[in-house]
Amino acid sequence: MTTSARARTAIRTHGFTESVIREMTRVANEYDAINLAQGFPDFAAPDVLKEAACEAIRANTNQYAVTWGAPRLRRALAAKYSRDYGMDVDESREITVTCGATEAMAAVLLALVDPGDEVIVFEPFYENYGPDAVLCGGRPVWVTLDATAALDIERLAAAVTPRTRAIVINTPNNPTGRVFDRTELEAIAALCVQHDIIAITDEIYEHIIYDAAHVPIATLDGMRNRTVTISGASKTFSVTGWRIGWIVAPHDLTAAIRKVHDFLTVGAPAPLQEGCATAIETLGPEYYDALLDGYRARRDTLHRGLVNAGFRCAPPAGAYYIMADFSALSDEADDVFARRLAQGAGQARGVATVPGSSFFHDPAAGRRFVRFAFCKQLPTLEDASIALLRLRSVVESVPPL
Repeated sequence: MTTSARARTAIRTHGFTESVIREMTRVANEYDAINLAQGFPDFAAPDVLKEAACEAIRANTNQYAVTWGAPRLRRALAAKYSRDYGMDVDESREITVTCGATEAMAAVLLALVDPGDEVIVFEPFYENYGPDAVLCGGRPVWVTLDATAALDIERLAAAVTPRTRAIVINTPNNPTGRVFDRTELEAIAALCVQHDIIAITDEIYEHIIYDAAHVPIATLDGMRNRTVTISGASKTFSVTGWRIGWIVAPHDLTAAIRKVHDFLTVGAPAPLQEGCATAIETLGPEYYDALLDGYRARRDTLHRGLVNAGFRCAPPAGAYYIMADFSALSDEADDVFARRLAQGAGQARGVATVPGSSFFHDPAAGRRFVRFAFCKQLPTLEDASIALLRLRSVVESVPPL
């Protein structure tokens, strides 16, 4: 059996399919639905970012950057982590710039996980984590996390075995918007230290937290040398198409990660790295305050619209998603319900969302949920709220397919 055939078999064996999120964008386009499925903004990125990238292109910064990241961007990132979190990061030996946080996670797992190793993944989870672990020859171990309750540290501890290599932590979380507090992170850190486990933390939404401060687990006692921190520009600067991510890790882990990154993608786009460096260097607290205020208004608008339309959900603590329970509206499976919403009916325009089952290893656990993204302009969310209210009577009156 070829390597690619083994990979396909492994993915199918674990129940993973093609990206449901990107499939729902295709469905949205097919029915001209309001796309609240895939998490990309429909508003402009900051001008300073775009102008800096254009200037870099005009200045002929169009060839390969240093494989692990343009020096200026790595300097800017080291300064950012020092300023924001008090982390002393070596820009030369501890930062790797990647083609988005998605490549970063794949590169980290490929570099650090051996066949047979176990990787603990909290669920509901972002859909790439499980397949990434499987493609490394590892085995994902699922720990269900209640979005509204404190971390069950005993359940997490019970999932640890002698084969446990890493724990994947996503805070703020996609799809639930859950944010780990310091007490929860300290409990996870204690387990990592006790069992010599690496924490791989996806912090792509680090600047979108509504009522608390972001706490990188790398800043906790005993964690600096056993934490791999992943983040990127996509969410903070509304440039999901630029694919600029980064990894901060201790030197010994970075050395392995850089080798994998080199053979995966060679390097991230050179002029776009310059644009991101300018944004990190020049955008001050007022930018991040405005970013958060804007997302808080969007969150509240969509949450109100969902509740009015009959969904059960709570405002998320971070990120820009709402995981909503639709069981009061329909007893359909989540994928059938999501497609019906996207199709629309009569004068009601469709609204595209993501079936909740795509965020669980056992699809049955997510069958009464759908996920909405609110990284959209307020008028878009207001239109979606009106459409959902109109669709409510249609969904409730039509028998399941």
